[in-house]
Amino acid sequence: MPVLLDLPPTDPRVVNLMNAQQRELRAMYNDTDERTEPFDPATLSGEGSVLLAVEENGTLLACGALKRIEPDAAEVKRMYTVPEARGRGLGRQILAALIERGRALGYARLVLETGDLQAEAIHLYESAGFTRIPNYGYYVGIGNSLCYELPLAVQAARPAF
Repeated sequence: MPVLLDLPPTDPRVVNLMNAQQRELRAMYNDTDERTEPFDPATLSGEGSVLLAVEENGTLLACGALKRIEPDAAEVKRMYTVPEARGRGLGRQILAALIERGRALGYARLVLETGDLQAEAIHLYESAGFTRIPNYGYYVGIGNSLCYELPLAVQAARPAF
């Protein structure tokens, strides 16, 4: 039975998941490093940051994080599910937990970036209520980046998961 865990971003198993995500993205986008923001897992150690992972039988299968980017906003980072565990709703479980954690931490909104070739991720985010916004920060001017936002302060209905 999968279990949701709070883990430090420097946990070697988490680092391995994030590295696997980056390898997969580089292959998908023909190794265009420009679309992937340089990232140090230790940046998730700050106040208001959260890293969640799904573990089953001692193995991490999925992860996702929140990183504070403004006093009232956080960015969803490093959402990833290992290929052999996809289709089980683990990413949806992590995203729902990150949204709830964002609310509990008092964030007014969450933002995220994904790539235009990641149809499953786009569907996940849109079905959770995220809507497209202009590219922000590092992603301004990167054509294959899609940026999204989810207001947390005023949300009448919960996303149908």
